[in-house]
Amino acid sequence: MDKPLVSIIMAVKDTEPYLPGCLDSILAQTYEHWELIAVNDHSSDRTPEILEEYRKKDARIRVFHSQRHKLIPTLKEGYQHVRGSLINRMDSDDKMPEDKLEALVTEWMKHGKGTIIAGGTQHFVDEGEVGDGFLRYEKWLNQVAAQGTHYQEIYQECVIPSHSWIIHKEDFDLVGAFEPEVYPEDYDLCFRFYKAGLRVVGIDKVLHFWRDRSNRISRTWEEYKDNRYFELKIPYFYELDRDRQRPLVLWGAGRNGKYLAKLIQKKEQTFHWVCDNEKKIGRDVYGITMKRYDVIPELENPQVLIVVSSPKEKAEISRLLDSWEKEPVRDYWFFL
Repeated sequence: MDKPLVSIIMAVKDTEPYLPGCLDSILAQTYEHWELIAVNDHSSDRTPEILEEYRKKDARIRVFHSQRHKLIPTLKEGYQHVRGSLINRMDSDDKMPEDKLEALVTEWMKHGKGTIIAGGTQHFVDEGEVGDGFLRYEKWLNQVAAQGTHYQEIYQECVIPSHSWIIHKEDFDLVGAFEPEVYPEDYDLCFRFYKAGLRVVGIDKVLHFWRDRSNRISRTWEEYKDNRYFELKIPYFYELDRDRQRPLVLWGAGRNGKYLAKLIQKKEQTFHWVCDNEKKIGRDVYGITMKRYDVIPELENPQVLIVVSSPKEKAEISRLLDSWEKEPVRDYWFFL
């Protein structure tokens, strides 16, 4: 176990222009005890031939073909063939820093089973510039990894990039591995880690180079179109964090706040809805009277869900909730 085998699972579909660079970055890893389970998902370009060429170069590369279409079934196919005790994921258009596996394994060895090690990420493009949205997400992800606030921030966005982690196979099996066909699969996996009580240890280090391109599936697939993912978050919130003995507050009356309110009403009819927009305070929305946010201190031990549009608002609201003299609000979550 001083050199555990890492099984890297990679779904591959039509990434001919990027695949050699990806595979070369894996071959360049300073930690050499790995196997790559590359699964071709019905590619129509030279992807299968490239995989075969690299398989012949290095016996650690194993190539399979998915019987079904789409990402999760392809990952499932790959998972059937793993031999390693530690599991990692990779995308075939991305690249690894040469010390990625070494950093993940070294940190995992300090903690052992029951722990996920998660690092930072960096976006890149071959031409032009990375989109502002991805840069903001990258900055936030790296901050989460550095501070180890994965579960505290889990309702904001996916807190662990789908490739910057390592986990023991027994722990991965415990949370269902790739079995649930729920998208976005990486975000659902984070919630399953949380549900199982697995510890996440963050590394303040970039451990994955994430390619930004116009035809990446996060931009083109219907499953990723609504990137609020409220339908994923709310069921997990009610399963894992909602205490129905305590008052629930929704803060935010914009488009996203209204959408979240509708989802909450499917779970419970009585909750408090607040905002700081004087034009909306006192109005009836979906049968609930909108109130000013300063009613929150009058509630007994509330749980607060906050839907705001900017990091500046998020910081201001956090400071306010933490500083109320009567009783600071301890349980609040940002749904962005």
